[in-house]
Amino acid sequence: MQAAQWRKSSYSQANSECVEVAVSDEIGVRDTKNREAGQLTVSREAWQGVLAALQAKH
Repeated sequence: MQAAQWRKSSYSQANSECVEVAVSDEIGVRDTKNREAGQLTVSREAWQGVLAALQAKH
């Protein structure tokens, strides 16, 4: 996922205490303040499940 473009939420503004997401064939998630620690990579289907679960909570 090194070539993927990492993005963080617009809600985080200048704050570095958030996560970043990269969308490619898979979805990458990493900690903004500790990028060197690596990333969690999941399938698009798994990411859709995460988003659906978060929407259900609101």
